[in-house]
Amino acid sequence: MITVIEPTKSFFRINWREIAEYHDLILLLAKRDITVVYKQTVLGPLWFLIQPVVSAIVFTVIFGNLAKITTDGIPHFVFYMSGTVMWNYFSAVLNNSGTSLIGSAHILSKVYFPRLVLPFASVLSNLAHLALNMLILVVFCVYYYIKGDAISPSPVLLAMPLLILYTALVGLGFGLWIAAATTKYRDLRFALPFILQMWMYATPIVYPASGIVRPAFRFIMWANPMSVAVEFNRWMFTGKNSIEPAAILIGLLSTALVLISGLFMFNRVQSNFVDTV
Repeated sequence: MITVIEPTKSFFRINWREIAEYHDLILLLAKRDITVVYKQTVLGPLWFLIQPVVSAIVFTVIFGNLAKITTDGIPHFVFYMSGTVMWNYFSAVLNNSGTSLIGSAHILSKVYFPRLVLPFASVLSNLAHLALNMLILVVFCVYYYIKGDAISPSPVLLAMPLLILYTALVGLGFGLWIAAATTKYRDLRFALPFILQMWMYATPIVYPASGIVRPAFRFIMWANPMSVAVEFNRWMFTGKNSIEPAAILIGLLSTALVLISGLFMFNRVQSNFVDTV
């Protein structure tokens, strides 16, 4: 039996059935990414517990104690931790999917498989890190709840799988854009850490969404799809809700736009990617 592999005639056409047939490869690549991160490390998975804790401590000292930025009555540590947890997952998915083509060029030039397998694998591999971060967040929420602080889990906590899916799609959509752009503009990968750092401070992680009062600035804030993810996660664990109903709609629309356009751009460059590396 002879199988002929040729590029699709339309950039809008994605063979989802073929991608589904490679589900074992997606799982294998996700497992590889997890083991590679932990390989030859002293603390192993503990690094993914230490990182958000240290970030929350630094934010507490600088923005909570020194800058005196309000946290809407939420304990500083829980406030910052609930924001960084979702942000870390988003940035990891964006980073890994954004560098998936360039980072795997040596494999893509030797064997064929659907290129979308690579960014999809990054979504799954980073779920393990998200689970560890969520675990430490739950521990601290329980501690502050028992201590008597004004936090209580919201019933919307049941929608956690939908929030994780939403965050994954946001990171995947922007990651596909980055992956497509870096095939031509390699220096973009060097600018990515700076872009993500600026983006983080444009997201209500170190300050509450309620602190933005000017309508123009609030619209810009909610146009950032990660603002919804961060505030929704905070609402789930603390019971403090600062999300406007229209913000969820704006977030969903912007995510859909970025994801669809990202799939188009990725599908456009993957056909001749090996010829340009």
